[in-house]
Amino acid sequence: MTSTEIMVGTGMKLTCAKDDLVAKLGVVARGVSTRTTVQILSGIRLEAAAGELHLSATDMELSLRTSLEADVSDPGVTVVPGRLLADLARLLPEGEVELAAGEDGVLRVTCGSASYTLHTYAAEDFPRLPEVEAGSLFTVDREAFLDTVSRVSRAASRDESRPVLTGILVRFEAGQLVMAATDSYRLAVKETAVEAGTTELEALVPARALGEVQRLAALSDRLEIGVLENQVVFELGGTTLTTRRIDGQFPNYKALLPEAFENEVALSREEFLGVVRRTSVMAQRNAPLRLALSEGELNVAAETPEVGDARETLPAAFEGEPLEIGFNPEFLKDGIESMEGDELLLRLISPLRPGLLQPVDSEDFRYLVMPIRLNV
Repeated sequence: MTSTEIMVGTGMKLTCAKDDLVAKLGVVARGVSTRTTVQILSGIRLEAAAGELHLSATDMELSLRTSLEADVSDPGVTVVPGRLLADLARLLPEGEVELAAGEDGVLRVTCGSASYTLHTYAAEDFPRLPEVEAGSLFTVDREAFLDTVSRVSRAASRDESRPVLTGILVRFEAGQLVMAATDSYRLAVKETAVEAGTTELEALVPARALGEVQRLAALSDRLEIGVLENQVVFELGGTTLTTRRIDGQFPNYKALLPEAFENEVALSREEFLGVVRRTSVMAQRNAPLRLALSEGELNVAAETPEVGDARETLPAAFEGEPLEIGFNPEFLKDGIESMEGDELLLRLISPLRPGLLQPVDSEDFRYLVMPIRLNV
């Protein structure tokens, strides 16, 4: 087994498996800040304790902590340039590697005849991370949680000027997990049955943090969650992700969902998705995707002046007055892709009211999307 020898700070020395170190650096490096002017936040904190090397990183909104087995001769702490060390560790040749940091503030990396130096940061400047008390976490259904995140996360906003909308509402209640996300143009709500007796909680969690939880899911088949005063904690296979709770009131999503619809039609999910994907190619420069329902069919069309147009028809068991409505093609595509099953239900009220996508036989997932006013 390839081993890595690390001497961090005066008198600090440990050895560990290179592959383990590379893997763990890759995990915590995603918590390193890339946009801040605060230099310490671009670092990864290394702390050697009895039998373990602890690694941590934070950008003050999200923090990641993990550890690996190590043969520690002398304990110590330092902070190293995070992404630089992670990149270097991946590229090191096979063989024993030595890392040493002394009072001169330099981390020395030696591998065979090659040597490298990295300037370190003052460990005392690294932010104090939230403490996770024993017994403050509870186990949740990992698959149900991850599936629910994947179904609603696309609807969360990326606009940092409205922080509340960049989060996903996560609520555990009696026998049910509910998540909701909206960017004010679309709304996704997923209700998932979970084991009765699960601790009740509600938190507005940054969508980015839940995306990291999805990436970390491969590390463990067990997921634990806890809510601190202003933080939410996720534990997966010895890796801890802590994220701030978003302050503010999430929109009352129940009030946004219409109680009744004038028109609805069942469609093949795969056929509908294929048509939307193809016609969307011609919906450029913010052009809408036009959906026209008439007896027995759904016509999907898009046109961009000086570029071209597209039109495609698929069968639809529709009866009633013809109806034409416009949608943002990406928002509509996201909604269809978030659905499961062979069929979906498209429910409409009028050209100026939101449309809804949901499963044919249940309301456990609903995707509401605002229309775009069409020019005649």
